Amino acid sequence: MRSALSVVVSSLRSLSLKKILKLLSLALSHPLFTLLSLYATLRTFSIAKRYFPYTNSTSGVGNAFRHALWCCLILMYCSKISSPEKARRYCKKFTDLHEELFPNEPLEKKMDLHNNSVGIHLYFELLEGVHRQFFETGFFIEHLLIKCRSAQILDSDHTPEASQLVYLRNEND
Repeated sequence: MRSALSVVVSSLRSLSLKKILKLLSLALSHPLFTLLSLYATLRTFSIAKRYFPYTNSTSGVGNAFRHALWCCLILMYCSKISSPEKARRYCKKFTDLHEELFPNEPLEKKMDLHNNSVGIHLYFELLEGVHRQFFETGFFIEHLLIKCRSAQILDSDHTPEASQLVYLRNEND
């Protein structure tokens, strides 16, 4: 978890004042959600690194897993103190802001936003069968690992299925 924290700190240090103010605006409007989301971010980094040591921070399958898990964990933690719908709105704002603060190439951004959406969809799909207070991280990992087996390569002409993880071809796949 220590290396994940150092990644977060170095990322924050790279932001301009304007971007820091945007982040602070969201953080101050929902301080508890922000703390829980930071914890979800650290947990996600360490879990993704364990399952996908080579592609968790590239554009490979591990990155798809990481983005979807990230949203699941944000929703899981925030739903424990608020309604799932409020958690969904915050999660979307938080993860969309991440894409704005740390811009990627257009296809990478499309991939990240899509995989975030897959994570949100998975959380609400599982919510129907389990009370939100009893969710555990393992529930999501199991489902996402299955989704990783059928993840598709994204290209500019491809409109992926809503529940399908996507990734960009890279040398580690």
